[in-house]
Amino acid sequence: MQIQDLPYPDPGVPDARSGPRFLWWLGRNQLRGQFRSLAWGLLHFVSVSALPFCVGFAVQAVIDRSGSRLALAGGLMALACAGNAIGDTFLHRAAVTNWITAAARVQQLLARKAALLGSALTRRVAAGEVVAVSTGDVEKIGWFVEAVSRFTAAAVSIVLVCVGLVVYQPALGVVVAVGLPVLAVAVLPLLPRATRRADFQREKAGRATELASDTVAGLRVLRGIGGEELFLDRYRRASQEVRHAAVRSARMWSLISAIQVLLPGLLLIAVVWYGVHLARQGRITVGELVTVYSSVMILTYPLRHFEEIAMAYSFSRPSARRAARVLSLERVTSAEGSREAGLPSGDLYDPASGLLAPAGRLTAVVCGDPDAAGRLAERLGGHPTEAGASALLGGVPLDELPLDSARTAVLVQDKDPVLLSGSLRELLDVPASGDVGAEEALAAAQCGDVLMALVQGSLDTEDPMDARITERGRSLSGGQRQRLALARSLITDPEVLVLDEPTSAVDSHTEARIAEGVRSLRTGRTTVVFTSSPLLLDRADRVVLVHEGEVAAVGVHRELVHKEPRYRAVVTRETEDEAALNGALDKLDELDELDEIEETA
Repeated sequence: MQIQDLPYPDPGVPDARSGPRFLWWLGRNQLRGQFRSLAWGLLHFVSVSALPFCVGFAVQAVIDRSGSRLALAGGLMALACAGNAIGDTFLHRAAVTNWITAAARVQQLLARKAALLGSALTRRVAAGEVVAVSTGDVEKIGWFVEAVSRFTAAAVSIVLVCVGLVVYQPALGVVVAVGLPVLAVAVLPLLPRATRRADFQREKAGRATELASDTVAGLRVLRGIGGEELFLDRYRRASQEVRHAAVRSARMWSLISAIQVLLPGLLLIAVVWYGVHLARQGRITVGELVTVYSSVMILTYPLRHFEEIAMAYSFSRPSARRAARVLSLERVTSAEGSREAGLPSGDLYDPASGLLAPAGRLTAVVCGDPDAAGRLAERLGGHPTEAGASALLGGVPLDELPLDSARTAVLVQDKDPVLLSGSLRELLDVPASGDVGAEEALAAAQCGDVLMALVQGSLDTEDPMDARITERGRSLSGGQRQRLALARSLITDPEVLVLDEPTSAVDSHTEARIAEGVRSLRTGRTTVVFTSSPLLLDRADRVVLVHEGEVAAVGVHRELVHKEPRYRAVVTRETEDEAALNGALDKLDELDELDEIEETA
């Protein structure tokens, strides 16, 4: 396991049943790195712990006026110092490697899960929580995974030193061997409370992160309605709650730290008092007293790792729980990937609603419920958010295709597509058939003014393709972002393209030109557009009205707007009174037609 091996070809299948199980799974997948860190940690801690024996041996050699034993003590001390330096250097190297690889594995798992779920991820987990997990949480998880091996090395070293002291000087060694375990477990009663406070702090910090993420994402809207101060006050309150929670958590950890300083001091006083008493009686030598005293002083260093592992676990457990929650999400499919890879073609059909989009035709779908329209669009793309029958493309269930094949065959553009930062050339550098060029896609999406705006907003850039797009396209208007996203979808040239409200932020003149451009560019390809715009509906080959989750009417726009009241209510946005009046007029027209038929008869 080396850092240069990242990213992993396969990060594995995590045990996401709970936070502790996820931490255990991470540790098991880094056993080689853990054992390497343990070995270097043992060399480091044992070398440090050997120094008191060398010092005591040297002091006794001076008292006995033995030059040979003094030289031997010097050689042993030099050897211990060398082991200390080498062990510390490579322990740090191994620990950092364990930390980075654990964090990178978690980030890779999160990225894979986000790619697998697609837009369904943010429907099931808040976007701010995903950001918090992939940034701050991965560091805390990596910290605990890395700290386990160092803690194990410290614990083993303490046991070895205690055994050595009992053998070396039984009278004082027993005191140290009994006192050190008491020191190690003395803080255990405080850990549950410290853990609860750390969990509470993490929860408050997560909420503040989500609030900040949502505020930044909606900053343009907030400024438009004058709501900056309202959300600023909300974030101030959230950040103050985080501060208060952090202070309460820090108080508990400071108390634990104080106890870990006080108790070793008391043990040291007891060892010195009892050791002096034994030395005055002649039961131990001065060198033995110095050795035991120095050992107790040195052992406070590995004892600090007991506090660190407790802190690492307390902070990583809620982080691991949040990560496990995201990683436990699965696609709502019944037979994912059971069919061989391939790109089917033909009619697109949704059994749940009865929606049929004929191959090679432009089908417009009118749905009065925007949320239902979004769920139907996702189902047509083969990644539904609810359990149910799979959409069929050419009679082939999309759920049975491998995910990459399903997404290559059917591309779904959400109603709120995201533009990534970078140049326009990078934005349009997406997997595509090659039959549609960037100029054609941009022209069909009516992006001429967008290109001019990008050039004017970029210094020393004459080619619009090299112009920079800010994060999420915040420097562009909603309509400009929407048209660039449409161009990106058109350039991919999929077998089936599903567009959810692609022109909702565009003026009517531009919308009419976009409708003609999409129709022309997608000739011979299957296109499904979810919209209530008469301009788009009038240019569709086939219009489908979906009411309460099922197909209610099929036809063309001009027929449906006169014959189907529910369709007219959605498209023309008429009020209930207008709908009642129009319904009465329709009935009068029907009665007039019947009278004419009777008179003719």
